[in-house]
Amino acid sequence: MVVRVLSVIPPMTQLNTPYPSTAYLTGFLRSRGVAAVQEDLALALVLQLFSPQGLHAIHLCVTAVPKQRRTPSIKVFAREFERYVATITPVVAFLQGRDPSMAYRIAGRNFLPEGPRFAALDTYIDDEGGDPLAWAFGALGVQDRARHFATLYLNDVADVLREAVDPRFEFVRYAEALAQSQATFEPLAAALAAPPTLVDSTLQELTLAAVARHAPQLVLVSAPFPGNVYGAFRIAQTLKAHDPAIVIVLGGGFANTELRELAEPRVFDYFDYVMLDDGERPLLALLEHMQGERPRDRLVRTFLRDGDAVRYIDSAEPDIPLAEVGTPTWDGLPLDRYLSVLDMLNPMHRLWSDGRWNKLTVAHGCYWTKCSFCDTTLDYISRYDAVAATTLVDRIEAVIAETGQTGFHFVDEAAPPKALAALAAELQRRNRAISWWGNIRFEKSFTPALCQQLADSGCIAVSGGLEVASDRLLKLMQKGVSVEQVARVTRAFSDAGILVHAYLMYGFPTQTVQDTVDALEYVRQLFAAGCIQSGFFHRFACTVHSPVGQHPEQYGITLKPLPQITFAKNDVQFVDPTGVDHATLGSALNKALYNYMHGLGLDEDVRNWFGGRVPKSRVPRLFIERALG
Repeated sequence: MVVRVLSVIPPMTQLNTPYPSTAYLTGFLRSRGVAAVQEDLALALVLQLFSPQGLHAIHLCVTAVPKQRRTPSIKVFAREFERYVATITPVVAFLQGRDPSMAYRIAGRNFLPEGPRFAALDTYIDDEGGDPLAWAFGALGVQDRARHFATLYLNDVADVLREAVDPRFEFVRYAEALAQSQATFEPLAAALAAPPTLVDSTLQELTLAAVARHAPQLVLVSAPFPGNVYGAFRIAQTLKAHDPAIVIVLGGGFANTELRELAEPRVFDYFDYVMLDDGERPLLALLEHMQGERPRDRLVRTFLRDGDAVRYIDSAEPDIPLAEVGTPTWDGLPLDRYLSVLDMLNPMHRLWSDGRWNKLTVAHGCYWTKCSFCDTTLDYISRYDAVAATTLVDRIEAVIAETGQTGFHFVDEAAPPKALAALAAELQRRNRAISWWGNIRFEKSFTPALCQQLADSGCIAVSGGLEVASDRLLKLMQKGVSVEQVARVTRAFSDAGILVHAYLMYGFPTQTVQDTVDALEYVRQLFAAGCIQSGFFHRFACTVHSPVGQHPEQYGITLKPLPQITFAKNDVQFVDPTGVDHATLGSALNKALYNYMHGLGLDEDVRNWFGGRVPKSRVPRLFIERALG
């Protein structure tokens, strides 16, 4: 029996590049002789909704909204509907890079209808009526300016979708609340039982069209995030109604982190199997089972329904080494149809949303595996497995030959310095020119010489965790770096011409207001010294798979009891005896960071960013300057 396999990406992930899970699995399965294909239903859904036909369908929903309940977005859409229909196709083509000359019309601000999303531009106009984007972006070229306006335009239409069609719709976190850390299946079950919205019916049509094209016997649905789960279940629901004989599997990051204790039988009304961690070995076992070569009791890391109960089967066979998983393939994904959008004023976030990147892995897992906030007990972190630089560059060259594109995003948790040095040397040996970026740890191995070598090999940006920017808390979280070390390493990258983005954190256990003020002062000095150019503050979240979640007493906190869980389990609330209002502090931190990224406020006392009274920073004014020597 030859099993035809279809891997699909459910809505929503990114607009500018395909999420790599299906490319990895399709490449692996083909390397093992399996007839495997892939489809990006997330992109297909967006392109269908944001088309003349889709806008007409949205307009029908808008006409059903009583006038007294119409939001500003809906009012503009209704009033300017004919202009939206006339402009949607050229805007999408422009964002896809297929019609660059349209930039001149879009940039002129006379072509597109402008809804509420454009109002923010007016707040940037100075007293003399200057350029509304000069403060935010500096002197933008026509292409970038047009891309930003086109993105605001798409966001206006997305707001109409959310307000008149489906309140859960977002470009990235679609219906996220139905899945994220949901103890029971009830919210998701209720949503799936409700009459389909326009978004649902469109996804249903696209799913059936994909099945008609490929006639698969096995469909793999990869849900990396909570914002993919509702779409994944809608796809499975459609497939089950169409042909119950199709075997459907759910996998991906959401299952790996949140469904490890799955006990909800109703999940298997939609999916035949739910698989955990890397999919290669479990899929080989399932294919052997479907071909009659392996009993069901010897499946690998797989949930299934047995009678009225959920059963987990794991024959504990070793994973496929990274060196043997093959090269990802993007065959079947419409690489010329992804949308390069530009709405984030954060330079690193722009890399995420603008341009298409081939995604590869330097090494599986993390070579450090000690950070107390991280899911260090899970396979995607704990199992470290690297490949030789020659193998990695072989894959790079194969991907370039297939896609014709030389930009790479290495999706490692933290790419190892030695592996990156070997990669740079191999690229140089082969005289191969690429552009690449990825995540690292700011450790001392990244010397100025190595940073320059990486820049010469094509490295354009790195991101890494500075986290709380406090030596006391960095030690508590076992980050393995100090603020001084981070300053020297980030400066080395910056001096080599590499953009540096710092992941920052607030609300870590025992973090006081004083710690927060001091952390912002460190960050201010790092920006002022040219060590970092980009950053983002995340609120600390305690997960059940992290050292903090497993040993809270070591971090001075008490976990709040969890309800009885049959579905998703990840985030856990806790009580911190410091009693700090981290939500209020977080607003100030992000406001300050936003300004620092644009060179503003770098000479001001950091206390000015906080609304209320906060203590004076204890950090010496020249701390970073002295650390740099």
